[in-house]
Amino acid sequence: MLVALAIGATWSGLRNWRRGYESTRGATVVRFTLRSVLVRRDLHEILVLPAGGGRGRELIVFLHGRSSPPDSNLRQPLFDALHELGRRAPAVLLVDGGDHSYWHDRGDGKWGRSVLREAIPAGLARSHADGHRIAIGGISMGGFGALDLARLAPTRFCAVGAHSAALWFRGGDTPSGAFDGAQDFSRHDLLRFAKTRNLYRVPVWIDVGRDDPFMRADTTLAHELHAQGTRVRLTVHGGGHSGWSGRMPEYPRFYARACA
Repeated sequence: MLVALAIGATWSGLRNWRRGYESTRGATVVRFTLRSVLVRRDLHEILVLPAGGGRGRELIVFLHGRSSPPDSNLRQPLFDALHELGRRAPAVLLVDGGDHSYWHDRGDGKWGRSVLREAIPAGLARSHADGHRIAIGGISMGGFGALDLARLAPTRFCAVGAHSAALWFRGGDTPSGAFDGAQDFSRHDLLRFAKTRNLYRVPVWIDVGRDDPFMRADTTLAHELHAQGTRVRLTVHGGGHSGWSGRMPEYPRFYARACA
């Protein structure tokens, strides 16, 4: 009996370690496959519905980082945050952006349009969330994607979050595969665009680590946005390009307040 209990505890611990969480705290995890016409492949999306379901709630569209799957953000702090928000908890759509799409239209697929025209409608249909209260955010590559998509669809979102966003001052500084070339980078050069106009009509939160290689670009963007009249909040944490899981409880609270 003791051996069986020990084996059970070991298996439970291994399962929790592999999936990244111990309990959903009453939330429901819905996995579905989106057969995308715009990127010409199957995309594996995840919808997290808080206790009580998603009907009438806000929807957070959350974008993952490079070389990470959508469930890389399916962690215990997320479920804890949704539980703490109670009736104000949003539904969360964890979108599949491939390995290094950087969430924009490019040669191998219309990744940006796929989020706007395929993933979000599919998430709304399954969650029955409020289509007028959609926030977008993301980590690293996903932080860049959230900023870029909110720029391209300025009336679609009620808040934007860029968490350690992958931003560069020059196209030549970008890693291999991030953009198709100089012209592609120029079409999505957020730092250049922010110098000339207000890109966002809704609250924007940018947070980054003090030792993060993207710290200078992220803080520069925040200052440029502020100068153009954007309601932007900048938070500089200790540490480098990591620590998002521990800060995850702060993110849903920001989106819930901004989109109330």
